[in-house]
Amino acid sequence: MRGATAALIAVLLLSACSSDGDSSFTPVANKPAAELQANVADGATDVPVDTVVTVDVTNGTLDSAAVRDTTSDAVIDGTIEGGRWTAGERLEPGVAYRLEAQATGEDGETASLAASFTSQALTLDEQTYPSVVPLQGETVGVGMPVIVMFDVPVQDKATFEQHMTVTSDPGVEGAWNWLNDRTAHWRPKDYWPAGTKVRVDLQLNSLPAGNGVYGQQDQVVDFQVGSSVVSTVDVNAHTMTVQIDGQVARTIPVSTGAPQWASREGTKLVMEKHASIDMDAATTGVDSADPNYYNLKGVKWALRLTNSGEFVHAAPWSAGSHGRANVSHGCVGMSTENAAWLYENSKRGDVITFVGSPRPLEAQNGWTDWNVDWETWKAGSALQGAPEAAPGA
Repeated sequence: MRGATAALIAVLLLSACSSDGDSSFTPVANKPAAELQANVADGATDVPVDTVVTVDVTNGTLDSAAVRDTTSDAVIDGTIEGGRWTAGERLEPGVAYRLEAQATGEDGETASLAASFTSQALTLDEQTYPSVVPLQGETVGVGMPVIVMFDVPVQDKATFEQHMTVTSDPGVEGAWNWLNDRTAHWRPKDYWPAGTKVRVDLQLNSLPAGNGVYGQQDQVVDFQVGSSVVSTVDVNAHTMTVQIDGQVARTIPVSTGAPQWASREGTKLVMEKHASIDMDAATTGVDSADPNYYNLKGVKWALRLTNSGEFVHAAPWSAGSHGRANVSHGCVGMSTENAAWLYENSKRGDVITFVGSPRPLEAQNGWTDWNVDWETWKAGSALQGAPEAAPGA
């Protein structure tokens, strides 16, 4: 019996280990590891500063990435979308960087990428710096344009303009106008509403400006529009009527330019304020030997309106002509009391329009933006004159 039982067990075991070709067992294939690839190579030199570093992953999920300045330890962070990490900034010139990234593969394992590289060096002549008017936190008048001035010419204006935005609350319609290769103005279609909050955002750092030049720095400037102060100087009536928030606040007797130095016709903006300033006729082209030469010290309560030297200011020496005759060299003179009141109620960007003069205001003799009709203004945009809306900031 014992031998028969052993034989039976042996037969059963043999049957269990044999295959009839219809087994349900299937081997599990290995899942792939993550593969990381960057758009900058390890050891690369002279990487263009307008490069936006990216890292792509296949067969996995990106976990993290960053580019670090190996000298200052500053980090360029970025964003992950799908299988790509994109740096949030372009590169600084002449900097050694270290890129590090990690991903998790479909196999569950961590994959890493590291690359050291150096960006191209630039001289100051190969970088253009944007200066912005108004200043951060400044309160300005309803006529104030946004002015951006570059110290090195910008050839690729369209690329720059795409990265120059103006937003406001409330939103207004407005557009850029390039006066030349170094200066761009943005103004709304109509005067700013009083109380508007404005943000200027220039994302120009390392952006190509053309001709081998790149933007030197980003700029973000916030300013606000104050009360509406809009004045009219009637050259023939010898008056200056000042409206504040739509109401006539004061009508001031004035003297404007004598016929041979007539004050210019047109809309001007307050560019500067001086509690006291010396006025030398030589700055307006009058030679010191000319009988009409003057050099006045400590002129009070002066508001500059043009590059050529037209001001509104106190002129007690011509008090007998205020409201009666035009006797100045182009400035608007008034009593010291009226000039002090106007100075106190004025700010950069306030509007002063001159009427009744035969002498026209030259383009760009000051901030002359409001003498250009809207369609012509828009045509000065590098983006084919398309208006740029300024939605709520």
